[in-house]
Amino acid sequence: MCKALTVILIIMAASPLCRGGEAEDSRVVVYLFPGQGGDYRLFMDLDLPEGYDTVHISYPVPSKRESLPQFALRFVPLIDQNHPFVLVGVSLGGMICTELADTLHPQKVILISSAKANYELPGRYTFMAKSHINRIVPKRLVKAGARTLQGIVEPDRKYDPDTFRDMLRQKDPLYLKRTADMIICWEREQYQEEIIHIHGNADHTIPYKNVNCDFLIEEGSHMMVLSRAEEISRIICELLKVN
Repeated sequence: MCKALTVILIIMAASPLCRGGEAEDSRVVVYLFPGQGGDYRLFMDLDLPEGYDTVHISYPVPSKRESLPQFALRFVPLIDQNHPFVLVGVSLGGMICTELADTLHPQKVILISSAKANYELPGRYTFMAKSHINRIVPKRLVKAGARTLQGIVEPDRKYDPDTFRDMLRQKDPLYLKRTADMIICWEREQYQEEIIHIHGNADHTIPYKNVNCDFLIEEGSHMMVLSRAEEISRIICELLKVN
């Protein structure tokens, strides 16, 4: 009887459910970084596989002349490195994830409609980075321009115009001006080879011709994480199942 009880106790002690909930702790966390003009709603139609939890990242207003690498370091304390995690970023969020890949050790880094280095950004940014012409534009004019150009440059906004307009409407004009300057002045020339890049060939914000991507979404726009969520979800699910 005593031997049988000892065996039962050993089995129970080895069970994940009897070690302070380690079964739940083994779940992988996916940190979702939105684009400059977006928020958690960008990811509302993404469908991730079982066993993955999500954490939505939001952005504060950067300090004056704060660089993108400096800004990215703000998010290190938000990521629990004691458990496996994945970084997923859209546009500016992807650039932040690229920076974090040098500091952290994620299982995977997945970029959507983004850039891994400054040479993947539009050529006009090089001119602005040298001239700093963007810095003389009033912050409220920056926001008004973004709201106007969003519908012209990325017509895919018509997929869910209310959501896209509301996300941008809620942005602080100073936040938009300073994050734009961070992107324009981004100096990164190299990136971790393990970074996975999903891009659309109808992206007019970060043109497809500039980027070296791993997965191409035909006719995918800069806003495809929402408008083409089903296709992107399939790709991400396959990538995560490899773990």
